[in-house]
Amino acid sequence: MPNPWLALAALFGFLGVAFGAFGAHALRARLSSDMLRVWETAVNYQFWHALALLAVGILVLRGSSAWLTAAGSLFALGVLLFSGSLYALALSGVRGLGAITPVGGVLLLGGWICLLVASTRLS
Repeated sequence: MPNPWLALAALFGFLGVAFGAFGAHALRARLSSDMLRVWETAVNYQFWHALALLAVGILVLRGSSAWLTAAGSLFALGVLLFSGSLYALALSGVRGLGAITPVGGVLLLGGWICLLVASTRLS
């Protein structure tokens, strides 16, 4: 059976490398230093949570649980909202997009809490 968490981890890792390179090479001359830092923050959080999804995917190989499913779902949606809103903010300059970022951050925090609970229930 395919493991969606491992696939998402690989996808987010791949895109993190691509977006990091894009920021370092194509955007360095086009973005202000503040917006380049916003871009780098998005890449950084995306990478850390790609690793978190990798952990979820590996743990699911030992046995799936509702807590692991919740952790993976929250990490995935959190990356999309947190990093996605920061990427959009950096490229567009539309400050209102920054209002989405904390929602993504809360989802990421929730993912870590679910992973914590799941880890206490592993046999």
